[in-house]
Amino acid sequence: MRNAFWAKIPGMEFEKLANEHKDAVYRQMLRVCGNHADAEDVLMEALLKAYSSLGQLREATAFRAWLAQIARRLCWQLREREAMAPLLQLSAMEEEGTELASDSEALDVELARREMKTLLWRAVDELPQDAREMYLLRDVQGISGEEVARKFGITVSAMKSRLHRARKTVRERLDQILSAGAGQR
Repeated sequence: MRNAFWAKIPGMEFEKLANEHKDAVYRQMLRVCGNHADAEDVLMEALLKAYSSLGQLREATAFRAWLAQIARRLCWQLREREAMAPLLQLSAMEEEGTELASDSEALDVELARREMKTLLWRAVDELPQDAREMYLLRDVQGISGEEVARKFGITVSAMKSRLHRARKTVRERLDQILSAGAGQR
């Protein structure tokens, strides 16, 4: 049953208060929950809970703090459930007699990754000096295009064009190496 405070307020008051305060409460939940998806879920659930519990709110000026408290409790409950999930999964697996999968990749996948990395570096090493340096600065070290262009004393457009050619050359060389390797098998 709603108290006398809410009996005097039209039904649209909740929507007005929710729209006014939901962004601030969302930002708080983002910090508490740690990610956007959980913060959104918690906020939606908190709004539903707040609406169904309007009788407990005494003043409209306390709405934001009240909604934030509801949301924090929901976030904590969510975290507790998530923390318990691995234990529950282990218990279920133990009852079923199954074993845990290894976190590490299969050996063949790891070896293939290493081989591909070696082939990539081989293709990069075959680039002409300037192209190799530009490729390494931009794609490996992640230096901005403006900085790379400045280092080479060229425009950003010229740098992009040269980088595009270097990337294309690396791709073509990788294709050649891989095709030659496939023919040997």
